[in-house]
Amino acid sequence: MLNWWERLEDGLFQKSRNMGPPWGATLRLLRYPVALIRDWSMGEINIRAMSLAYTTLLSLVPLMVFSFAILKGLGARGDLRFILHEFFRPMGGAAAQLTESVMQFVTNMRGELLGTIGLGFLVYTVITTIEKVEASFNFVWRIARPRSIGRRFAEYLSVMILGPILLAVAIGILGSAEHSPFAQWLNAVKPLAEVFGVVGEIAPYAIVTAVFTFMYSFIPNTHVQFRAALIGGVSAGIIWALVGKVFTAVIVYSSQMVAVYTGFAIVLTTLIWVYLSWLILLIGAQLAFYLQFPQYLRHGQQLIELTGSDIEQAGLAIMYLIGRDYADGTSYWNIGRLASELDVPSIAIAPVLARLEHGGLIVVTENEQFVPGRAPDGILLADILDAVRSLKIGRLTLEVQRVAGAGRVMHEVETAMRECLGAQSLKDMIAAGK
Repeated sequence: MLNWWERLEDGLFQKSRNMGPPWGATLRLLRYPVALIRDWSMGEINIRAMSLAYTTLLSLVPLMVFSFAILKGLGARGDLRFILHEFFRPMGGAAAQLTESVMQFVTNMRGELLGTIGLGFLVYTVITTIEKVEASFNFVWRIARPRSIGRRFAEYLSVMILGPILLAVAIGILGSAEHSPFAQWLNAVKPLAEVFGVVGEIAPYAIVTAVFTFMYSFIPNTHVQFRAALIGGVSAGIIWALVGKVFTAVIVYSSQMVAVYTGFAIVLTTLIWVYLSWLILLIGAQLAFYLQFPQYLRHGQQLIELTGSDIEQAGLAIMYLIGRDYADGTSYWNIGRLASELDVPSIAIAPVLARLEHGGLIVVTENEQFVPGRAPDGILLADILDAVRSLKIGRLTLEVQRVAGAGRVMHEVETAMRECLGAQSLKDMIAAGK
């Protein structure tokens, strides 16, 4: 059974890459839903979606308070109610009640009532929520290094301020267009009125798709191609709309659940819907990742480890690329570009980069880019190999008890390696590679 599944995976994820028509294109397209279903069934995405759902319930009101303050200053107080109602719309008849309850909480939360400690707790809740979202997206994108503290503060604050403003502008434009003379003329013409009505129904989902696309582009701590983010956002938006319709139908016809859980049913259904929303968002992010890096479709979220020789090869290659382009002043490397160049997941080379950084051979800039830690002629190739082979990076390690015979062989290997490399430096390797 296992061999049969491995052969199926090999044919779907590997052989289909070079397969011609008519089955080649079909199998290459089929890889994506198969990979997404496999990742979903493994459970890690589910766990993160559940964690985000719980965090959302804690941070929803603080986020609304912050957004309410911004929108109130813009005179767009009603937009917050519209956004909430659209999010809770799949809850059916309970959507209006939930919207009013949250709005009442937001209205009651005034600064003089909260006090310094309460206000600080709300700010902390908002920031930790955004950090959890970033951690989940970084997990999907196989990114081990989060944003620096300075970038987190600047970029999180920008999102918290600009997000409500952009939503208010988008909703305001839609509202103005709906009541414009041109819209009234369209409504007077029956065929055009039907088209305009369909556009009005689609508009909220278009906004959701735009928000998803923005999140896929901005939140992961790496460069995300707009094409991948857009396709992921559109796909997630369509799934969100379809699941919302099904969820609404289930809520409407599940009178037994309401009878069993009585007043608690609305809490339970809200939690389920928030969980499904985060799950769809993470699945869309996973799709965007696979669209940008299709070579990872077969591996999925499985732990990928480099062999000893691959670690040494990666260490030398990384230092060569960073040193070469830094000396030329042409470009700078980050972990995403390095992973793409070496054709390996970024999480696999993260320990290699950590060892090189710990050894002082590379330095990370504020823009999350890597530069040599010292002049290339002062970095010996033997130092690079020593760093990636022997330096500890904070993980728990065990020291193997040395045995006389094995220790002698390892000493001879180390001596032969150093004699072979001699005094060759990174500058020499760069010069030889040009």
